[in-house]
Amino acid sequence: MSDLRVSLIQGNIFWEQPLQNLVHFSDKIQVLAGKTDLIILPEMFSTGFTMNVQKFAETMQGATVTWLKEMSDQVKADVIGSLIIKEDSKYFNRLLWVKPEGQIFYYDKRHLFRMTGEDKYFSAGSERIIVELNGWKILPLICYDLRFPVWARNRKNEYDMIVYIANWPERRSNHWDILLKARAIENQCFVAGVNRIGEDGNGINHTGQSAVIDYLGNETCTLNDKEKTETCRLSNAGLTEFRKKFPVWKDADEFQVK
Repeated sequence: MSDLRVSLIQGNIFWEQPLQNLVHFSDKIQVLAGKTDLIILPEMFSTGFTMNVQKFAETMQGATVTWLKEMSDQVKADVIGSLIIKEDSKYFNRLLWVKPEGQIFYYDKRHLFRMTGEDKYFSAGSERIIVELNGWKILPLICYDLRFPVWARNRKNEYDMIVYIANWPERRSNHWDILLKARAIENQCFVAGVNRIGEDGNGINHTGQSAVIDYLGNETCTLNDKEKTETCRLSNAGLTEFRKKFPVWKDADEFQVK
């Protein structure tokens, strides 16, 4: 298994301005050409965490999905981000994983943030996905999912890393830090968390604190509270050895999420 270069793009998001956001993130992505394997954008990067679903929903053939495919092809790297997708009269906070050859995997956010009414506007997803890249198996999840460890449980080492994309507010930033580390330790995996910065249209401030956490709970890459892009090189060798020496996963409880 080869090393994995993971790029975290911690940016401000212009409230309900899709075209402006695509231009904004295009500049950040294009400079990564040839320098990375995986590019991670924040949750709902094209609009911000808006509940204005009827106005800003797109289809899987829409402009933002087309843009993601173009970006991935240009820089020859996988790209992850979420947006509002309408499908069969339902709306989803959908994470798209786009590969340079045009293949798309998607995950619909399972846990909808009722405190802002997300559960009233969006439909919840029901299935996880695990995507392979350079021999790594990666589980992508979204924001509020971070609070639900059962949904992220690593059954018999089925994945090597979790990716969380988020609009996580400053006032609960300590929860973000603690829970990212908890998910890494309990699942014996790497965790990459990518959050936005700046104030959204509801007056809620975000301070980023995007990071990559290793399987021991150590920060291997941190972005603090500035608009910044950081690329981390991860090796699977230490993870494989640690799982052999300290096989907590062998004693995990069996269960099935319905």
